[in-house]
Amino acid sequence: MRPRLANAALLTALAAIVAACQTPAPTTGPNRGALPTMERVALGANACWFKSGDPAFAAYKLAPELNSFSGRPRILVVHKGSPESRPLLVVQAEGSPSRLQAFGPMMQEPVAGRIAADVNRWSAGNKACS
Repeated sequence: MRPRLANAALLTALAAIVAACQTPAPTTGPNRGALPTMERVALGANACWFKSGDPAFAAYKLAPELNSFSGRPRILVVHKGSPESRPLLVVQAEGSPSRLQAFGPMMQEPVAGRIAADVNRWSAGNKACS
């Protein structure tokens, strides 16, 4: 009978040691660097604002500028008919973790609140449209 008790005690001790050595897997979120953040924003904007046929963005076109030598990848929203004209919306990120900025004439319009909410949601990794 004694060997069984010793084996049970040994197994219990071994299980406790193994459990103590295990560390929980870190919870990881999306990469918070400027480029990965703006890639998520560009994908969200393209899918939710432009490809969906959203009437608030029907007159505009997305112009991503993610390969930035300034360290500030960005997306631009421009008039469909004149993409070379001054952007109506600029969304850019800088640093790691990234700091986002959105500016331009569209940020003075009623759609500004929605733009900010969408950009914040997409930058955090949520792909949903509003």
